Parts: sequence; structure tokens; C-alpha cells
Amino acid sequence: MEEDDQQKAADLVHELVLRLLSQNPQTPNPDPNSPTFLKTLRYTFRILRSRLTPSVSPDATAIAESLKRRLATQGNSSDALAFADLYTKFASKTGPGSVNNKWSLVYLLKIVSEDRKSAVNGLDSSLLLPNLRIGESASSLGHKKKEWSNGVLLVSKDPENLRDVAFREYASLVKEESEVTEEVLVRDVLYACQGIDGKYVKFSSEIDGYSVVDYVKVPRATRTMVRMLSELGWLFRKVKTFISESMDRFPAEDVGTVGQAFCAALQDELSDYYKLLAVLEAQAMNPIPLVSESASSSHYLSLRRLSVWFAEPMVKMRLMAVLVDKCKVLRGGAMAGAIHLHAQHGDPLVHEFMMNLLRCVCSPLFEMVRSWVLEGELEDTFGEFFVVGQPVKVDLLWREGYKLHPGMLPSFISPSLAQRILRTGKSINFLRVCCDDHGWADAASQAADASGTTTRRGGLGYGETDALEHLVTEAAKRIDKHLLDVLYKRYKFKEHCLAIKRYLLLGQGDFVQYLMDIVGPKLSEPANNISSFELAGFLEAAIRASNAQYDDRDMLDRLRVKMMPHGSGDRGWDVFSLEYEARAPLDTVFTESVLSKYLRVFNFLWKLKRVEHALIGIWKTMKPNCITSNSFVKLQASVKLQLLSALRRCQVLWNEMNHFVTNFQYYIMFEVLEVSWCNFSKEMEAAKDLDDLLAAHEKYLNSIVGKSLLGEQSQTIRKSLFVLFELILRFRSHADRLYEGIYELQIRTKEPGRERKKTQESSSWISEGRKAITQRAGEFLQSMSQDMDSIAKEYTTSLDAFLSLLPLQQSVDLKFLFFRLDFTEFYSRLHSKGKES
Repeated sequence: MEEDDQQKAADLVHELVLRLLSQNPQTPNPDPNSPTFLKTLRYTFRILRSRLTPSVSPDATAIAESLKRRLATQGNSSDALAFADLYTKFASKTGPGSVNNKWSLVYLLKIVSEDRKSAVNGLDSSLLLPNLRIGESASSLGHKKKEWSNGVLLVSKDPENLRDVAFREYASLVKEESEVTEEVLVRDVLYACQGIDGKYVKFSSEIDGYSVVDYVKVPRATRTMVRMLSELGWLFRKVKTFISESMDRFPAEDVGTVGQAFCAALQDELSDYYKLLAVLEAQAMNPIPLVSESASSSHYLSLRRLSVWFAEPMVKMRLMAVLVDKCKVLRGGAMAGAIHLHAQHGDPLVHEFMMNLLRCVCSPLFEMVRSWVLEGELEDTFGEFFVVGQPVKVDLLWREGYKLHPGMLPSFISPSLAQRILRTGKSINFLRVCCDDHGWADAASQAADASGTTTRRGGLGYGETDALEHLVTEAAKRIDKHLLDVLYKRYKFKEHCLAIKRYLLLGQGDFVQYLMDIVGPKLSEPANNISSFELAGFLEAAIRASNAQYDDRDMLDRLRVKMMPHGSGDRGWDVFSLEYEARAPLDTVFTESVLSKYLRVFNFLWKLKRVEHALIGIWKTMKPNCITSNSFVKLQASVKLQLLSALRRCQVLWNEMNHFVTNFQYYIMFEVLEVSWCNFSKEMEAAKDLDDLLAAHEKYLNSIVGKSLLGEQSQTIRKSLFVLFELILRFRSHADRLYEGIYELQIRTKEPGRERKKTQESSSWISEGRKAITQRAGEFLQSMSQDMDSIAKEYTTSLDAFLSLLPLQQSVDLKFLFFRLDFTEFYSRLHSKGKES
């Protein structure tokens, strides 16, 4: 508009305001130079410059139709027809002198008519434009004259125009207080959300966040809002830094595949975040679409609109920042477990976000589980899996080859499920390495089919814990059953256990008796003079001479003689033992520690058999001499009495020792070995996996060791028992001396009483005369009686100590042994008399 036109418009506005104020009864003749008039004129220009726009669509035809319908509904049909005819002529007129903005004129007429109607009804239009009544007093506002109408200045009957005006006034005020426009701050906030410093919004290390620079003047509320919105950039910066540092370190062990998957999941979320920022940047460059072409508009995005847009990304970014802080020092299963704890959330948005994140993070972990359970492969280059393998010998593969790493066990996998996962993979490796068997592959395929999963990669994922547990259960059941079948049928585990019971635990009676008979004389020699090859020949002879010859040859070949380390004073009885060679895969059950326990049990049983064999040998010596004892008719009565007393004492002591050894051996062979074997056989049949079988065998062996007084808690009573064994062996040597002397005395008394020449043995009591023989016999028998009394006394004391310790043992069977040894309460009464005396 040119200057003349502008001046002309200003004059018209001046005249309009003057006429309107002159209609006010308060100011009938307004002064154009008065402050009231000038203030009203300024406000009028401010309204005209404000470019207020109506809240309806700029459609002239629609407004005309609306007016025509309103006239028709009010009963003014003729006015409606007249209005329609006039509007048709008005709309069709074009060219010079016509109105260009027809819609605005029709809308103005509508507002004027509505203002007149509201003025008739008593509506005070000054409530809509209060600044036009500057000259009125407060009291005059309540006494409005109905005849005064200034409806031309009523912009809209919609009261929301008041709020629009107030907002625009506030916007103008903010612009006056701010050196930076909101559009620029919005742009800088979008930059900050990408981790980039803007022109006015920059990252400050002092406050550790983004904020508006101090030298720029902005309202405090705006500065606070920028700081709140820029928090998203600070969170983004933390997440982005974590991803960059982790990917730069990969393939370091502290990152691993799970950490890489976590970074990939975060990067996917950041990709969606980038898309949102791209949309917002595009929106920030576009103005707000308005209904009026003549109205002006600011940009679409404001700080408040950004706060709405950033609500959901802020929640996700905060979650990712929390996870980044939590997982900085974690890896593998520990990282997955820490992320899983944050998935237990009631907010559906958070829960869904965490589920998507965990599906990506846990993918490598579940792939490791699938590979381990179905293939026995430990694909864990970076040590992230909760199953850890280590190089060991073949016989230690099951016990020490694979262990659980509790620190890498995620919380969504229970310890019991983890144990089954560990055992299933161990079973496959045990079959493949130790048993040289490949039948587990069919069992794994059947397990996958039964559980409804696939053997290919990616068949399992997070959230499918039930499917994982079903797969592990099916795989464990089939693979463990196949493993036990291989041990029982192919490697004859049960038969080997029975062979050990027969030969190492001396259950094969005829074999043990024959072996004792043929090796007894040899074992009485010094250990240094005994050859292990000679003993091996005795062992082979005992096998051929007993029913052991009909056993499996492979098992007999495993039975060997073992000479334990010995010193110069040891005898063959102290170092002789048998051992059973365990080969793979049986060496997993019969380890070195297990075989050492069997060796301890064998040595104990062998010592018991030696004592029994000694008592049998005494009986064989005693029986013919007792029958021929009536041949000593030529001896003096005193010597006969000493002889009979010695023989009786020997017989009584033998009976006591035989009673003890017989009952103790019965207890060991039947109440210990046979009962333990029976229980072991039942548990062996009920075993579902190799761990159950190992536990059953360990229980079986520990039961034998404990009940046989070989445990650590039985050291005192075991020492007392070995003292009894030594006394019995001493008694055997004294009994042999006694009967050898009696035998020589019998021979000497039967010889004719002719003169004998002195020989080298002149000092022997056999070569002397009858008187000397009688004297020497009396001295010999007296000496033997004293020795027998000494042994008997020591035996009674030691037996009493042994019996007193039996009730103190934990095993109930040992208490029954006490009852068997003292069923007549003879020793109890003897013990009571000893205390009284």
C-alpha cells in the first residue's frame, strides 16, 4: 500500500473511532487530542495490526447457506429468499468495482447481525473488547444503556477469541523479553537431542548436560524447558558413547556376543529415534496450516509441542541409559539377567520395549543353550555361557570337565534347569569322547521333535522359557537313557561291579580260600624276597582251580597283583593286595580315589581272612594232638597235669577268638557287603542318569567303608580291632610252638631207652635222659602256660575295650554286632566284675 493509501486508511480509522466515542453518553463531544481518545485510537490500530482470524473455514458459499437456513428456521421464508437472490447477484458480480474478498464481507455481515441481536438481549459487548471503554468508571459498567450498540467492533461471538488475544499478547511480551526466537531454540534443542551443540544450546561439563548459554537473554521458564528437553540429548549421548566404545573394543572378551547383541538392539532403537528426529526437523521448517490465507503463522514446532513429542522417546532413552550404566561391567548371562530384571514392569510401553530388547540380547545365549543341549558343542568364545569347560583327562571329563558358572546364570533360568542343561551336554560329550558312541544324535533329534522345536539355529528365544524347559527335559531323558544303555550293555557296568565284589571284596569264597592256601607260606617271607611275578602265577592258579575260571575273560584279565610300598622289616602279608584295572569309560566311576577305597577295604578283608585262616590252621594242629594225648602214660603226673592244663587253656582261648572272628566276619560279609550290594543293585536299576549312578555307587562304597570301621570317625575302634587281630596271630605262633614241642615230646617218649652218644645237639632236651626230658617238659609247659595266660589277659582287655566302643558308633548295624558278640551277656558281666574289683 502506498503512503497516500495508508494515510487515507488512518484517517478513516480516526473518524470511525471519533464517531463511536461520540455515541457514548459519557463522552458526547470527545476531544481528538485527549489522552483517552489517543489511547483508544492506539488500541484500535493494535487490533487492526493483530490480524485476528475467525475460527471458521473461509468458505463464502457455506456461510451464505448457513444464514439462509437460519432465516428459514426462524420463519422468515421471504427474507431467506430475498437473501438468496441478493447473494447470487453479489457473488456473480466481477470486474472493476466488485469486492475481492467476498467471504470476509459476508462473515462481517453475519457478525453484525449477531451483535445486534445480542445487544437487544442485553449482552454487553464491552466484555469482549473492554479496552474500548477506557473512559467509563467502574460504577457505570453496571448501568449499561440498551440503546448503545457498538457491534461493528465485535470480532466474534466465540469467547475463545479472548484467549487467542491474550496468548498473542503474551507472545509479544515474550518476544520483547527474549533475544532468541523460539524457532531457533527448537532447532538447537533438536541438535542437542542428536548430541550436537547448537548455536545457543550447548553441552556444559560443569552441569553435565545441555543448556542455553548464559550470555543469551531468555526467560527463566524457557531456559528451564530447554534444559528439560535437552535431557534427551544427554541420555542419547550416554547410550551412543557406550555403543561406540563397546563396538570399538569388540572382539574383546569383556564385550562378547551378548554385549554385541545388546549394542545392536540399542542401535535399532536409536534408528527409530533418528527417524523421529528427522520428522520433527521437517515439521520445524513448516508453518502451522491456517484456515485463512491472509493470516500469518509461526512455525509448527514449539518447545511445548516438543515436550509432547519427546514423552515416549524420553521413557525409552532413560531405560536405555539405565541399562547402559548397569551393563558396563557385565557380560554374557550376567548382562542378560540384569536386563531381565528391568523387564518386570507394569507399564505396557516399558514391558513391550524391554521384551523386544531382550529378544535381541538373549539370542546368542539361547543359541548356546540349543547347541549345548542338542549337539554338545560349547560355542562360547568369550566366556559368556553359564557352562564352563576346561581341558582334563578322559577319566575326569564327567566330574571336572564341565562346571556351572553361577555368575553367568541369568535370572530367568532356574538353577535346577541349569543343572539339567549342564548334565545333558555333558552326557553328549561323554558318549562322544569316552564311549566313542554317536547314537546320541538320534536321541537329540527325537527330543527336538517331541518338544516341537527345531534343531536349526534360532529355534529358541527369550520369552519361551516353557519351550526351553520342555526341550531340555526331553533331551535329558532320551540322552541319559541312551548313556545308561551304553554303559550297561556295551561296557557291562553291572558285571564289572559284580566282579569287583567277588575278587576285591572277597565274595568268591573258593577262589579266596585257595589263594590264601597257596600264597600263605610265601607271604610269611620278607617282602623284599617276594616276586610279584610269582604272586601273579599264584593268582592265575587260584583262578583256574576255582569257579572263577568260568567268568568273563576280559574281567579276569583286569584282576592283578599289586605290591604296595614296603620297608625292610615288612612281610608279604603287609604288602600283598589285588587291584582291578578300570578302563574308559568305566574309569569315570572307578576313579583312582574310588579304587583306593576298594584297596583299603580289600586290605581289611584280607587281614580278616588271614586271622580266620590262622584260627583254622590252629584247629588243624590241635585236633590230632588231642586224640593222641592219652599216649603220655610214661610222663609224671605233674607234667601230665601241666600238659592237659595248657591244652585246655589253648582250646578255651581258641574258642573265644573263633567266636569273635566268626561273628565279626559274618557281620562284614552279610550285614555289610551283601546288604550294601542289594541296595546298590536297586538304586542302579532306578538310576535315570550318570549322576544318579555315580551317587548310588558312592553311597554303596561309603556304606561299606563306614560299616567296616574304616571311616575317619572309627579310628579308635579300628585300632582296637587291629590289636585283637595281632593277638590272634600271636596266639597262632604260640600254639604252633606248643604243639611242635608236644609233637617232639611224643616222639621222644616212644624211643627205646638205649645209650645215646653225644652229638652236636647234646644241649637239646630231646637228647637227654627221661629225667631231663621230664624236667624240660615241665619247664616248657610252664613257660607256654604263662605266655597263654598273658595273651588271654591282653585279649580279654582288648576285647572289652572293643565291645565298649561298639555302642558308641553311629551305625545301627554295629550295635547289632555287639549283641551278636555278647548275646549271653558273658562279657558284660565280666566287665562289671572287673569294675567292682
